[in-house]
Amino acid sequence: QVQLVESGGGLVQAGSSLRLSCAASGRTFGDYAMGWFRQAPGKEREFVAVIYWSGGITYYADSVKGRFTISRDYAKNTVYLQMNSLKPEDTAVYYCAADPRINLRVDRERPYKYDYWGQGTQITVSS
Repeated sequence: QVQLVESGGGLVQAGSSLRLSCAASGRTFGDYAMGWFRQAPGKEREFVAVIYWSGGITYYADSVKGRFTISRDYAKNTVYLQMNSLKPEDTAVYYCAADPRINLRVDRERPYKYDYWGQGTQITVSS
């Protein structure tokens, strides 16, 4: 059973930085894609970034490119999302997601293509 646990959310001012962590357990993740999505109140869940556990290929949403960086730590089985230059529009619940079979070129932005999800962590960016 795959488990994903996010941490690192909070309340920050615009322009600040935060780093989210997603601790993964339950199996080895060599063939997995690990991603981050976010959902603001009244909005659909939105793709943020994704990384292949092996190989390290990454993809980003246009809205976060140049500000957010996704990375992984093999030893800790953890995926990170470093968020810089935060804006009020980044306010949302951020979710970690994982899947062993997803075709990232085609399906990376589709939440229903990911089998495993964390419980989410709130980020609030004040102006």
